[in-house]
Amino acid sequence: MQVTETLSQGLKREYAVVLPAADLASRLEGQLVEIRAKARINGFRPGKAPLSFLKKMYGRSVMAEVVQEAVNEAHRKIVEDNSLRPASQPKIDFGGEKEDLEKAFEAQGDFAFTVALEVLPKIEVGGFEDIEIERLVAQVGDAEIDAALNRLADQARPFEPKAEGAAAEKGDKATIDFVGRLEGEVFEGGSGEGVDLVLGSGGFIPGFEEQVEGLKVGETKTVAVTFPQDYSAAHLAGKPAEFEVTLKALAAPGALAVDDEFAKGYGFENLDGLKSSIRASIERDYAGASRRKWKRALLDALDKRYAFDLPEALVSQEFDAIWRQVEAEQARTGASFEDEGTTQEAAKADYRKIAERRVRLGLLLADVGDAAGVKVEDQEVNQALVERLRSFPGQEQMIWDFYRKNPAALAEIRAPLYEEKVVDHILTRIKVTDKTVPKEELLAPEPDEDEIPAASKSAEPAAQEG
Repeated sequence: MQVTETLSQGLKREYAVVLPAADLASRLEGQLVEIRAKARINGFRPGKAPLSFLKKMYGRSVMAEVVQEAVNEAHRKIVEDNSLRPASQPKIDFGGEKEDLEKAFEAQGDFAFTVALEVLPKIEVGGFEDIEIERLVAQVGDAEIDAALNRLADQARPFEPKAEGAAAEKGDKATIDFVGRLEGEVFEGGSGEGVDLVLGSGGFIPGFEEQVEGLKVGETKTVAVTFPQDYSAAHLAGKPAEFEVTLKALAAPGALAVDDEFAKGYGFENLDGLKSSIRASIERDYAGASRRKWKRALLDALDKRYAFDLPEALVSQEFDAIWRQVEAEQARTGASFEDEGTTQEAAKADYRKIAERRVRLGLLLADVGDAAGVKVEDQEVNQALVERLRSFPGQEQMIWDFYRKNPAALAEIRAPLYEEKVVDHILTRIKVTDKTVPKEELLAPEPDEDEIPAASKSAEPAAQEG
């Protein structure tokens, strides 16, 4: 097998491969000899069928196997002899004239093809000691615990039917039917029957609940509202709508003491135990928010720090995955690029940059993790898989089997675990300064290039704030 490098430009490599006809014939004969030793063919004693006869019967299919093995062998040889780190699967081009290929398949001519591939870039990682980031932290105050307790109490609060003829008031639980219209036309997702709504809870779009106040059971009222500009369903955002609302039932909130007995209903011995659990839960939420922010700051710093060639195949693969999600989200919500104040071309350019950033950071973190000996144990993967199974009640065994039988799917669970470990490794080597901030600043959302900016969830029914 003759292998000649024909292109070495940036991360791209191309090689011309020639397998002489004599080599093809020898490989074909070797395969046919193996078949002769095993095959049972009518008219011939075992192992005595002529090779010429076997070639007529099996030659074409055997030669296809010979050719495939030659391609695989060429790829292995190219990678090993040149110490390459392929970025993706190679592209094989058999090119040439059809007549030449036919001759090769008959072992009457040389088999020539080209192998094109991209390699991973060499990254000079260096140290991280000069990187500085702020780690935002927030303290959990008693007021937040009290607010959480009150929310629990509101959820558990009993409601008693109000007297006949009573009007709906803030705090009441109103059971309503409604039909929503845009420009006089009923729209999908804008209707509901027997929907419970605690007035003043903010469960529906702004202005809706206040207009239900004052209604009596059996009465119907047209409620006029305007969907918020940032409403989840883009095709409704900013548009005026009318809802024909009928009050079906009305109940007033009853008294509920937040005390030790209340806490026992949640499995705690006393109120202090419940408060401690709430505090721990809020602290975990704050720690998670803090990690997301400082990780974003770290990735931003790394993205600015490193510049190297990226394999086009990896960028295209990442972009295609992002774009499929964007198109699926638009199909689900009915949104368009015009609704978001942009164009398809501009959106593609933006998402292409996100794809490039992801690939750049992914390659960098992989190199850092490899140099540091970062490993993800099977036990950690299994634990993460068990967590994922909880999202599929009743289908646990099927999902488990799917992942265990599909290494690529299992790799999707391993990859983020590896990334988090590498990020933690880098964190120990940079300068981190803690900064105490109000919870509002810690929890404030921000654009994240490391996540797909998915459109907001559509609400069902659409009158509900989602």
